Parts: sequence; C-alpha cells; structure tokens
Amino acid sequence: MFESRGDVFLIAGILFFVVAFLVMGVLPWAIYAGEGEQTVEEIAAQGILHEFVELRESFPEEFKRYYGEVSEASFAEALRLGREVYVGEGCWHCHSQQIRPVSNEDVRWGPVSHAREYLNELQRPVLLGSRRVGPDLVREGALRSNDWHLAHFYKPSSVVPVSVMPDYKWFFDEEGVPNKRGMAIVTYMQWMGSWLDEYPYFLGGGPPRHGNLESAGPDSTSAGASP
Repeated sequence: MFESRGDVFLIAGILFFVVAFLVMGVLPWAIYAGEGEQTVEEIAAQGILHEFVELRESFPEEFKRYYGEVSEASFAEALRLGREVYVGEGCWHCHSQQIRPVSNEDVRWGPVSHAREYLNELQRPVLLGSRRVGPDLVREGALRSNDWHLAHFYKPSSVVPVSVMPDYKWFFDEEGVPNKRGMAIVTYMQWMGSWLDEYPYFLGGGPPRHGNLESAGPDSTSAGASP
C-alpha cells in the first residue's frame, strides 16, 4: 500500500495533526460555543478586590484624581486599563498566563488552567504566552502585596536581584507615586486568579473551601473580594 517508510510517517503525521486539531481546537470550541463572554463590568460587579481599596488608602489624593471613589465602575476601568498596559508594554513576551498539566507546573504556580477561565473580555485575545523569561502570572493575585508590585515595577532588581526585567518608572510620577497606569497594572496583576475557589491559597495551606476547579472561572465569586 505504501511505497516507502517515509509514506507511512507522512500519513501518520497528517493523522496526528488532524486528531490534535480536533481535540485541541474543535472540541473546546464545541463545548463552550454557547457560553457568553463576560464583560469587565460583570467581573467588577462580583466584588471589588481589597488590593484596589488599599491603593485608595495608600494614595488617596492620586487615586481620587485618577479613579474618583472606589466603585464597581472605577474597578472595571482600572482592570481594563491594566490589561491594555500589560499588552502595550509587551509583558506577554516574557510571561505566560496558562498553567499546563505538565512538568509539575501546578506545584510551582497553582491549579492547572481550564478553558472556562478565559471566557471574558479581559482574555480577548487570550494571552497564553509562548515562553517564560519570567514566571507565569495567571495565579499572581494576592501572592504579593501592592507595595511589592510597585517596587518591582519601579526597579525589579530591588526585590528580585537576578531579574532581567526593565524598570517601568513611567508608571510613577516624579515623587515615585504610582500614576493611573501604575495603579491599573497593579490592579490587573492582583486580579489574576481571583476567580478560583483556591484564591489566594493557590499552593495550598489555606482553609478548606467548597467547590472544585472544574467549575471555576471568572464568573465565580472571588474569595478575596468585598461586595
């Protein structure tokens, strides 16, 4: 039937490609085709992260100038701008937003990612990333304080001596106070993974919680949010 071993490998390669396309592309689309995409406003309506409130408490004058008062609308504005900053600054070149079920990634960064997590406006297009010069960030929420993130953006090596990440001092004013973009990117970082039942104990050690990862997604109420 086949004239050479190369023909066998060719046919096998095509079959493997077709199967991979069906399993990794068509099947997920078919499962979630009827699911609606969640808007940023709907995400904000589920609860305002306490880290966003802390920004108001730490920088009251600047926060009021940029975002007014703490509200669902201002939280949604910060999330949307934070994602724009993340994309615009090319953060996705060095950081992924997907925990894969391989190489003990769940041990290093938290629960494996599921398709349901990406059914929202802040994941359009998805920012899965293709390499990790820095760590995965999809479980970054509440792992570190606002102060840590601000210091990291201002001078990364001040908190991670071996970091190759550049300084982002344009996220701050002349006095070192975060500007609107700086507050937005910190809010976006703190939002990462806040939709999971495991939040903020992605690596274990927290109190027992109800629910399971299979049903988790941005439409789940954040454990770290306040109404």
